[in-house]
Amino acid sequence: MYLNKVTLYGNLTRDPELRALPSGGQVATFGLATNRNFKDKNGERQEQTEFHNIVAFGRTAEVIGQYFKKGRPIYVEGRIQTRSWDDKATGEKKYRTEIVLENFQFGADGGKGGGAPAGGADDQHEQSGPKGSDEIKYPDEDINPEDIPF
Repeated sequence: MYLNKVTLYGNLTRDPELRALPSGGQVATFGLATNRNFKDKNGERQEQTEFHNIVAFGRTAEVIGQYFKKGRPIYVEGRIQTRSWDDKATGEKKYRTEIVLENFQFGADGGKGGGAPAGGADDQHEQSGPKGSDEIKYPDEDINPEDIPF
């Protein structure tokens, strides 16, 4: 058995481009940037960025087009696919390698648009200012499981 599986977590490099296919379905294309940090042979920290072309189809494409913007983090799973075509202007054969999206998850910015800090939800709650009346009030005593009506 062979395996063609890609897992990436990065930020969108541009707003998704949503188009309609002749069949009536939707397709979304966008770029994704990932990076890695390492130490070179001199012991200095280096950062290397890779850019990936992502394509999504159907309802997934619609959701991507609606909720994602440039800079937003996203986790994607998919497969690598290379397309080829003849360039009509030059007569050359062109190639494009892309990730065909099969599954995705919103990044760690808490559902807000744009590139938010990488802190968790607790960090963002702490930064929201003084606690207002919408704070959840928990009972002082322990809850007995037998008191739950179901």
